[in-house]
Amino acid sequence: MHANADRHSPTATVPMAAVDAEGTVTLWSPAARHLLGHAPGEVIGRPAAELLGAPLPGPALRALARSAPWSGVLTARHRDGGAVRVTVRAHPCPEGDGRVQWVLLGAAPEGEAAAGPHAEPDAVLADAALKDAALKDAALKEWAYVQSPVATAVYDRDLRLTGANGEMLRLSGRPEEAMLGLQLTEIFPGAPFDEFGRLMAEVLRTGEALRTDTFFRAPGQSRERAWATFFTPLKDGDGRVQGVSIAAIDRTEPHRARERLALVNDAGARIGTTLDVGRTAEELAGVTAGGFADFVSVDLLDSVLHSGDPAGAAPGGGQPDGAVLRRAAAGGHDGLSAGPPGMFSYAPQSPPARALASGRASVHRADAPAIAAWWHDTGGAPPGGEVTGGAQAHRDTPGGPERSGEPGPGGAHSVLVVPLRARGTTLGVALFVRHPGTEPFDADDLLLAEEITARAGVCVDNARRYAAERSVALTLQRSLLPGRLPEQTAVEVTSRYLPAGAQAGVGGDWFDVIPLSGARVALVVGDVVGHGLQASAVMGRLRAAVRTLADLDLPPDELLTHLDDLVVQLAQDEAAEGAPGTVRETGATCLYVVYDPVSRSCVLARAGHPAPVLVTPGGAARFLDIPGGPPLGLGGLPFESAELRLPEGSLLALYTDGLVEGHDHDIGAGLDGLRTALSGPAAPLEQTCDAVLDALLPRRPERPTDDIALLLARTRALDASQVRSWDLPAERSTVADARKYASEQLAAWGLEELGFTTELVVSELVTNAVRHAYAPIRLRLIRERSSLICEVSDASSTSPRMRRARVTDEGGRGLLLVAQLTERWGTRFTADGKTIWAAQPLAAAG
Repeated sequence: MHANADRHSPTATVPMAAVDAEGTVTLWSPAARHLLGHAPGEVIGRPAAELLGAPLPGPALRALARSAPWSGVLTARHRDGGAVRVTVRAHPCPEGDGRVQWVLLGAAPEGEAAAGPHAEPDAVLADAALKDAALKDAALKEWAYVQSPVATAVYDRDLRLTGANGEMLRLSGRPEEAMLGLQLTEIFPGAPFDEFGRLMAEVLRTGEALRTDTFFRAPGQSRERAWATFFTPLKDGDGRVQGVSIAAIDRTEPHRARERLALVNDAGARIGTTLDVGRTAEELAGVTAGGFADFVSVDLLDSVLHSGDPAGAAPGGGQPDGAVLRRAAAGGHDGLSAGPPGMFSYAPQSPPARALASGRASVHRADAPAIAAWWHDTGGAPPGGEVTGGAQAHRDTPGGPERSGEPGPGGAHSVLVVPLRARGTTLGVALFVRHPGTEPFDADDLLLAEEITARAGVCVDNARRYAAERSVALTLQRSLLPGRLPEQTAVEVTSRYLPAGAQAGVGGDWFDVIPLSGARVALVVGDVVGHGLQASAVMGRLRAAVRTLADLDLPPDELLTHLDDLVVQLAQDEAAEGAPGTVRETGATCLYVVYDPVSRSCVLARAGHPAPVLVTPGGAARFLDIPGGPPLGLGGLPFESAELRLPEGSLLALYTDGLVEGHDHDIGAGLDGLRTALSGPAAPLEQTCDAVLDALLPRRPERPTDDIALLLARTRALDASQVRSWDLPAERSTVADARKYASEQLAAWGLEELGFTTELVVSELVTNAVRHAYAPIRLRLIRERSSLICEVSDASSTSPRMRRARVTDEGGRGLLLVAQLTERWGTRFTADGKTIWAAQPLAAAG
């Protein structure tokens, strides 16, 4: 500390004084008298302010208000009226009643000896040394407060500002003198400071510290930042709250790191929820628009959106200039918007075109040369894509002035251009745009965008690959299912088939309507285990096998036995052809029904398939109680059939389990719903089919999780006017009678034109029965919708075989003639023997 040299005696040591809480001098040392000339009697008991030659500086006032140590230079008044600059260290000494007494120490005058004739006693010097050490510690604490990087301010019991450190003043943007003595809401009205004022009052009332995390723009800052603000009570020695301190810590970087991590997690959960290319692009835009970026657009190669391979790939997996794209999704704060329907290409050397060609992402400021040149070429609009035609084929604008809801010219100040890549191939490009007033994109944002876009690229590629495979499977499946159900005399039929949604994949459900001999019909519904191409291929093989076995007129239980053997063989073939250790599940369920319109009998057998529903002409619906049977593919287990007579106009409903099962209900509820939907008065089959689907599959945007096949058949009956039969004796003379009966019946039906052929067929079939079979022999003629059927039954189980007779043979030409003169012929076995039949088209009768 420096003072005027002529003011000090060589005997002075450490000047010392004490001031009580009222500002009255209570102690005055001899060294202080040497320094300022005032005797102790002239000073003690008088206000200390009378000794000052100038007002206290701001730091001293703040220390006085906080009862905190302080050191600095004061201007004191000498006894002779002159001003003396004194280096002072002030140390507060709390008293028992909460009042504070101040001890003031000055530095020894320059050039003065440490001791002299008027030196203080040793006790006084020791106490002064202790006070000096305490003041040094207090000075360090003061400096830590003033120079701390944590913005700190102190408020008294009236919540009025008593001081703020340098960082708080910088954030406030105002000088300390303009804020001292004011409350926080008076200094900065409005949010979030109104809430801060409420929290300070709560801390003052409860004595408990509080913390709040807020995102706002500090008055002295240009952009919003994340702040952690601590409100701490200031207590005296007795624990009474005397004030509140505020400490604000900038948490913007940790906050952004958490936001980036949350965005990555959100992208992982929300992108790729479906195997749909367009939907995946919308999910990418939806995750990033409005938060990470003010505007986002996703442009995919046209070939990718149409489930093809990314055509025209450049070396290294990129796309050459002029690649044709479509806007798959775009959006901003106001949500997503549909992209333009047309195709476009980015201008050569534009950032998106370079990203497509190189496969590398880039970040640009609005004033960067590449962006400026791009915007200049597109009429000054921000980056994106808008079809306009002309030589360039489009205007590269994500939000051109003509596109409402998107940024207009000059609406961006920072752009990220990130290619969508997967498995070394570029599928498109994503643009992320930020507007003025937000933080520009930086290197961390670029890494984040690449991470999210890489996930989206894999999902887009998975969706594209799945769409291609699904298209092949659907094409195969449609080619294997009946395109149009044939008209039948026995039943009126209609059907519905709904493939599973994208998540489940194409399944192996099928149905069929197979004409049988004797105007009968076979109704089939089946379901192959699994999904995809394998299930469709197995389904095709089983459907072909069923039609082949049905052509042999096998009973339903025998047909299922042969079909079971085929599925077992398929499983063995799959196991032999697969890699070692791989297991492929091969199995199926099937329901096979044969209906005879002449006898109105219905024979059914099922292999692990849901039972059909029978609806009587009166409208009552019930599930048929028929033996269940094991699923196909287990092998070695028997199947049973059931037979019942159906009234004309009965409705049979055959279906697969996808119709009655669902993720939101069990199969029992589905079966009850099916029975309820089918109950009631008879309605047109098409209407009934739609009503069943509407009841069990409420209209939803998503596809079912499993394939659905539904086949409805309403029975018809052939009356006596359409069927005529005769029992014949096993004699040679009966052949002539059979011809006569047939000729008379054809005349009654008006089918005389078919007489010659019919008589020849009857003669040959009856002759074979008389010669080679056993009684009883029966002749039956059936006139159905489109054909005339001639049947001869006998008690023999030996089937005739058609062969080409040699020139020297006397017989063997009968069946060859029957095959040549009729449309179809065949043999079916019954419990009592066999029936040989032949059908002629009625068109031959004119």
